[in-house]
Amino acid sequence: MSVLTKITAAAFATALTAGMAMAQDPTFFRIGTGSAGGTYFPIGGTIANGISAPPGSRPCDEGGQCGVPGLIAIAQSTTASVFNNTAVQNGELEAGMAAADVTRSMYLGEGKFDGKPHEKLRIVANLYPEDLHLVLPDGASIDSLADLKGKRVGIAQAGSGTQVAVLQMLEHWGVTRDNIDEAELNNSQSAERLADGQIDAYFYAAGWPVSAMVQLSTTKGMELHSFSDEDLATINEIVPAYIPSKIPANVYSGVDYEVNTPAVSALLIVSSDLSEELVYGITKALWNDNTRTLLDNGHAKGKQITPETALDGVASLGVPLHPGAEKFYKEAGLLK
Repeated sequence: MSVLTKITAAAFATALTAGMAMAQDPTFFRIGTGSAGGTYFPIGGTIANGISAPPGSRPCDEGGQCGVPGLIAIAQSTTASVFNNTAVQNGELEAGMAAADVTRSMYLGEGKFDGKPHEKLRIVANLYPEDLHLVLPDGASIDSLADLKGKRVGIAQAGSGTQVAVLQMLEHWGVTRDNIDEAELNNSQSAERLADGQIDAYFYAAGWPVSAMVQLSTTKGMELHSFSDEDLATINEIVPAYIPSKIPANVYSGVDYEVNTPAVSALLIVSSDLSEELVYGITKALWNDNTRTLLDNGHAKGKQITPETALDGVASLGVPLHPGAEKFYKEAGLLK
C-alpha cells in the first residue's frame, strides 16, 4: 500500500492505457473487495495473486507467477459493492467485486440510483453465490422479518450491496429505519456487537464460511434464520437477483441445521476504460491452472469459481461483458 500512495492517478492511468506493450513495465491494478471479516477480501486477494506477475518475477514455466506479465494487482478492503462500482466508474479503482443486483441497478441507473447510470461498468466474470446470513444470538429465533420491528438490527455498511437489498426486503414486512434501531456496521463489527449483546440481529451477504461468523459461532454461539419457501419466493419478487439457496448444516459450529436463505451472485467488475488487451490477459490469467490451484486451496468459496459458471446469468443481467473478457470466452468456446 505504501508504494501505491506514492503513485499519482496520472501514473496509474498511463500504465493502464499502455496495456501490455512493454511486458516489464509495471501495471498497477487495484481490486476493491469488502471488509476483512467477509468473503470478498480473501477471494479478491486470491484473484490478485493469480493475475499478478510483477516485473522481474520468474516465468510461469519456471515455477514463477502465471499472471499477466508486469501486472501488480492489489486487493483493497472497502465497504463492498456500491463503493466498488462507484470507484470503478470514477477511475478510483480498476476493478471491484460486487453483487449482481446492485451492479445492474447502478449500470442502468435504476431504483436507488435512478438518474445516475454507471455506464462504465463491465463484467469479467460471475464468481460465486453470496448467501444472505441473518444472524441471531444463540438460542434466539424469529418467525419472519416482521419480528425485527423494534429491535437493534445490523443492516450492513453504507455502500454495501447487502444494505441496499436488505432495506428493500424489510420494507415489505413493514420494517424500516423508523421502527428499528439500525446499525451500519461491517461484518466483524456486527459479530462483535451481537456477541456483546449490543444488537439483536444482523444481516450479511457473503459466501460461506464467513470468518467473523466462524469465530462468533465457536465463542459465543449464534443462530441463522432459515426463511420459509413462501418468504424466499416473496424476496425473489422484491429483489429478482436474490434466488433461493441453502447454507449446509455444520458450516458454523452449533448451527447443525440446513438454512434456507436467498443468495445473489458476486461479480468481478472492471472499467470500460481498460484496454481490450489488458482485460483479455487478466481474464485468461483468472482461468489458468495456477489460479485454479490458488482458488481451490484458499477460501472455501474458491472451489465454486469456475470458467463453466463464469457467464451464468450474465446475459440476462443487462450489464455488458468487457470486450477483453468476451474475446477470451469466445476463444475458449464458452461464448458464441
